[in-house]
Amino acid sequence: MSRYIAAIDQGTTSTRCILFDHDGTIRASAQKEHRQIYPRPGWVEHDAAEIWTNVQAVIAGALKAGEAKPADLAAVGVTNQRETTVIWREADGKPIHNAIVWQDARTAAMVGKLAEAGGQDRLRAKTGLPLATYFSGPKIAWMLDQVEGARAAAARGDLLFGTIETWIIWNLTGRHVTDVTNASRTLLMNLKTLAWDDDLLDVIGVPRAMLPEIRPSSEVYGAAKGVLEGVKVAGALGDQQAALFGQTCFEPGEAKCTYGTGGFMLLNTGADAVQSKSGLLTTVGYQCGGQAPVYALEGSIAVAGSLVQWFRDNLGLIGTAAEIEALAASVEDTGGCYFVPAFSGLFAPYWRSDARGAIVGLTAYVTRAHLARAVLEATAWQVREVVEAMDADSGVKLTALKVDGGMTANNLLMQIQADVLGSPVVRPKVIETTALGAAYAAGLAVGYWPDQATLKANWREDADWKPQLPADERERRYGRWKKAVQRTLDWAEEA
Repeated sequence: MSRYIAAIDQGTTSTRCILFDHDGTIRASAQKEHRQIYPRPGWVEHDAAEIWTNVQAVIAGALKAGEAKPADLAAVGVTNQRETTVIWREADGKPIHNAIVWQDARTAAMVGKLAEAGGQDRLRAKTGLPLATYFSGPKIAWMLDQVEGARAAAARGDLLFGTIETWIIWNLTGRHVTDVTNASRTLLMNLKTLAWDDDLLDVIGVPRAMLPEIRPSSEVYGAAKGVLEGVKVAGALGDQQAALFGQTCFEPGEAKCTYGTGGFMLLNTGADAVQSKSGLLTTVGYQCGGQAPVYALEGSIAVAGSLVQWFRDNLGLIGTAAEIEALAASVEDTGGCYFVPAFSGLFAPYWRSDARGAIVGLTAYVTRAHLARAVLEATAWQVREVVEAMDADSGVKLTALKVDGGMTANNLLMQIQADVLGSPVVRPKVIETTALGAAYAAGLAVGYWPDQATLKANWREDADWKPQLPADERERRYGRWKKAVQRTLDWAEEA
């Protein structure tokens, strides 16, 4: 039997390839960052060609680190930053524009016009999503309208659209496919039919001819060429759904929160596509082969780990991201300051593209250590808001939160999160559950793992944190956070 399953984890700031064994243990990995391109305030782009080059490099790096060759891999799964949008020419595979990243807010005016007829939730019944700059559909329309000749070429079928997993799978196999989880983030797919919807395509202005085929999250899409010659590409999930799968949240009511560039909490709702009344998203959690889809409620936070990166790179107050933990731990609180990182607006539960970031409560007493702690608390408070919305929609009170992602290595943040929630926080041994979920999906498709019960048996706890902050103090600080959020609204001149 093959030794490993590979996962390509193409994230917002970097690309990784990880090799997993039968126990779900990491055996080798390689990682490479790519450029963040900011043409204007609120605009974020990536070079899709650079990303593909990096994908090939990290695959080669992981194979070398694991002393493995393609024949040692049973399959490869792909997971990706979700709504990030690529359009390329089918003839030569070259993108017509930089990829427009999920955080990008350039489509705010377009989204505002769409909302004039029927409101922000006019498409929610079909898509589970509010009208927002976050999603892929408006990004596609913007690119078609701004790149000369693009709309006509797309209508002819000369251009192909994809989120990043589609771009990677096309380059690996030549097949133009997306999975249901990524398709559910476009504002173009009907949640019930799992198909592109003509009415939605007409409203957003996207030609059907450029869209990929929608397939389950776990099935064989084709055999790879090049650096993975002959390996079956057999799984694809958007990164947050991949983390839900990697955390083995297979039963309705099970939830996880991933702390990466952004923060994302998903709750498995089973066969029911629960419509949120509290600012959450209804999304496809995953679909295995010919089985029925599993749905989820999601709370999305735009800025989490990227705030630490900004604190490091733009302010220069720390040398490495890891330094923030010791600096923040050197003080007992934030000195009364709060950091609301609405760099490109606020996501759940507000969905306000007009919001912009703010640091409030500054006094001469505040030091860089207090600011560092406020940076960590910003993520914890945002997660608290999402948890409250999820409690309201599901009617189920959170008893413990499963966490994963790179930021969970920060033990102080995990303690702050437990304090802010008033609930225990639990971290698994393998925190790279996004990549693990993609590996699990691919492994199930080819029989490397026989069933979901086997995957659940792999899950092991690494550490947990219990609340230590008194309830009255927790609520007092939460009230101040909510007040700080209000200061960020109605700020952007073009929203």
